[in-house]
Amino acid sequence: MIRVAVLVWLLAMPAFAVQPDEILQNPALEARARELSKNLRCLVCRNENIDESNADLARDLRLAVRERLVAGDDDAEVIDYLVTRYGEYVLLRPNARGVNLVLWLAGPIMALGGGLIALTYLRRRKGADVRPDPLSDAERARLEELTGD
Repeated sequence: MIRVAVLVWLLAMPAFAVQPDEILQNPALEARARELSKNLRCLVCRNENIDESNADLARDLRLAVRERLVAGDDDAEVIDYLVTRYGEYVLLRPNARGVNLVLWLAGPIMALGGGLIALTYLRRRKGADVRPDPLSDAERARLEELTGD
């Protein structure tokens, strides 16, 4: 029974990230804040969003999102504010333009290039005759001697 309670507590840890004092009174604004938080990276925890992170910096980011929403910013303005302040690294899914476009395309291009190199290698290898030369009489005699035939 204790193991189950510990397991449930561990699975619920991300739910404890947003503190009760952070939650906005307006349910619509809170829903928007939660949705925005799911797409923002915790700068301490790497690939964890700020909505699930317990880090102090994630809390500061959650509060900044809520402050901007209460101030009347729309979602794009909130994101722009955070990107201006912390850089595009704060986005879990960075925009695919500019320098980021190179990063987005590099993986598929390299995989395609590697596949073409492998295909070329296999085609050349298939066309080459790799049969060994037949055994000479001396080699055949030595083989028979070793195998006892």
